Amino acid sequence: MALKATIYKADLTISDMDRGYYDSHSLTIAQHPSETIERMMLRIAVFALHAGEYMAFTRGISDDDEPDLWHKNFSDEIEQWIELGEPDEKRLRKACGRAAKVWLYTYGGRAADIWWQGMEGKVGRFDHLNIFSITTETLAELAALCERSMQLNATVQDGTLWLSSEKGSVAVTPQRLYGSSER
Repeated sequence: MALKATIYKADLTISDMDRGYYDSHSLTIAQHPSETIERMMLRIAVFALHAGEYMAFTRGISDDDEPDLWHKNFSDEIEQWIELGEPDEKRLRKACGRAAKVWLYTYGGRAADIWWQGMEGKVGRFDHLNIFSITTETLAELAALCERSMQLNATVQDGTLWLSSEKGSVAVTPQRLYGSSER
């Protein structure tokens, strides 16, 4: 018998002072059976960092042709491709060929560091690629906020996301590994 996704709901209020974006989003998040709570909560945090009217979760882990999040325009062109994890060079090349901007958030501590050591010299030809690292401590703090139904507030200022709920508050400060463009 195949395992089914676990569904989470989040009402997310965003105040992004860096971009001047202020809005609320009612999110339905499907946690894939192979996805950890930490990764799912990171998807929500990254959504808050890049939120816009047309930002959407995709099938992500369930589909090799889609990122974790994307922003498409009215012509169905991908403006932002947002990926979590440590993809191979082929996947990054594909993402950069399909989207105007590509954002990658690595996580996982030592495994992410090893991945970056192998990729650092290979990503120089991708001029619209941005790579950030998230610490394992931050992931653990994000997981502590998780509930099946969440009321979350996100404040973004000076590149740091403060994600809070009645369970506490977490500062998410992505460390830039590569790239230079703004959100």
